[in-house]
Amino acid sequence: MTAVSEFEKSFDKGTKVYQVFMVLKDMQWHCRECEYAHINITQIAGGSGIQGLQRGTGSRQGIIIDSANHFCVNCNRTTRQDRWQGGFQASVQGKSMPKEFVRRTIRLLGSRDIIENTERTSNQLTIDHKLPMLRWTNATKAEQTRYNQMSDEEILENFQLLKKSNGSVSHNLLKSRACERCFRSGNRGTPFGIKFFYAGNSKWTPQDKRDPQGCVGCGWYDFDKWRNCLNQWLREKSRDS
Repeated sequence: MTAVSEFEKSFDKGTKVYQVFMVLKDMQWHCRECEYAHINITQIAGGSGIQGLQRGTGSRQGIIIDSANHFCVNCNRTTRQDRWQGGFQASVQGKSMPKEFVRRTIRLLGSRDIIENTERTSNQLTIDHKLPMLRWTNATKAEQTRYNQMSDEEILENFQLLKKSNGSVSHNLLKSRACERCFRSGNRGTPFGIKFFYAGNSKWTPQDKRDPQGCVGCGWYDFDKWRNCLNQWLREKSRDS
């Protein structure tokens, strides 16, 4: 039995992540806009799709996926596309946040969508790990998911609140796409096209792709600190002019 067929056997055939894998199985480029309509999945890059396949599970390896912009003949425009390289990687998956941790975190963070700086109800918010999961090691995972043991200071250090989708693209998805590009290319994210970094520059500098220090300074990593540092920089520039 080949590694691919053995891997395919590890799925529950009724899941969306399995159906996404069946699209990518041929190791060709596939358009996110038009090739997954039969699966009825709203966020193909998320945990039920691309990221779920990359991370793996406790019983299934992750797979190595390339993502890039290519012209799609069906859409007649350039779209985001993905291709399985055919390789596997060690699984690193999160675990569900306990309800009490969710309530505590939203309360600590003021129920505030950190990007739009607006207070929202809990069902409009996503608790976001500042350090993206594709940068996790197993040791990082253990630290990032010890939910019931975290102090208030650790929660404030490691999490931020992002707005869920209200019919448009969610902020969490925008961040995920930026992190995917950075992981693949080494070019760090620029939220909404703003090329500012409060530490480092536009390049991911650590040799280890899972070194969390490479994320520090990027707006997607800590949007509140990024905005505060940007405003401080603008104030200083205004005084100097």
